[in-house]
Amino acid sequence: MYGQTEHCIDSKMALTRLACILVLLSTHCYFNVLAVILRTTNDAPWANEFESIELSCLIESISTNDPRIEWKKIKDGEPSYVYFEKKISGDLEGRARIREPATLVITNATRSDSASYRCEVTAPIDQKTFDEILINLVVRVKPVVPKCAVPKSVPVGKAAELRCVEDEGFPKSQYQWFRNKEEIPDDPKTSPKFFNSSYTLNAETGTLKFSAVRKDDSGEYFCRAKNDAGHSECVPQTMEVYNINIAGIILGVLVVVVVLLCITVGICCAYKRGYFVSQKQTGNNYKAPAKGDGVDYVRTEDEGDFRHKSSFVI
Repeated sequence: MYGQTEHCIDSKMALTRLACILVLLSTHCYFNVLAVILRTTNDAPWANEFESIELSCLIESISTNDPRIEWKKIKDGEPSYVYFEKKISGDLEGRARIREPATLVITNATRSDSASYRCEVTAPIDQKTFDEILINLVVRVKPVVPKCAVPKSVPVGKAAELRCVEDEGFPKSQYQWFRNKEEIPDDPKTSPKFFNSSYTLNAETGTLKFSAVRKDDSGEYFCRAKNDAGHSECVPQTMEVYNINIAGIILGVLVVVVVLLCITVGICCAYKRGYFVSQKQTGNNYKAPAKGDGVDYVRTEDEGDFRHKSSFVI
């Protein structure tokens, strides 16, 4: 009798435990089913310009059969719809589509598409009626051909600056310089070919500065702008490093001095010989005597010869 009673008690306890487990399971499932939950496979995707890219928005659980799905683009803190009322709109109109249930596919990404995108799902029947995920998209842009400035000729020992600029690439371009198709290292001491060169290379700004050029620095230079999307190069330009001809400069100065001395001596000699003295009186500018004696003077054809015309006043 006692054994049967104990067996009944154990059976009741087992049934109670089973009932509790079933209640817990049903409660857990109840809350799972009545809560809309989203997830994404990649919250920071990237694509090269003009390629396609997916912004995944996956619905893990939901009870509502026809939830409201919206996508918003957030740039500079300002949100705008790109998917609303089951239609692509805004910047993505004609370039995107929705892949069920809520993934946004951009078929032709442009640089202006770099922004944050928010997937929002509203499920009125669920106990948790709303969920959202944020995805940050980066569209990489290949650099265009950079603008390069290389001096054509520089005297030995003088400073020289080579510049390279490119503003279209995204992310921001990094720069490399090449001489005779060989990359110039950031530190000249790391390469035997550039060990004796004195320069600084800034990969951020694209400037290559020589503090004092050498003959070995002559050659063809070009710059490469690069980022994660690709690279572009400018046309090679020649920089010539030449020696200053000191003897030629001195000879030129001496020639100029000799020419100036000859001109000065010539002018002095001309003054001494009277070539620059003006004659004060000639036969043509002889001044006739003043009238007052009652005689009219008439000039003859012969230079300097005058005769008087009788004219007496009584």
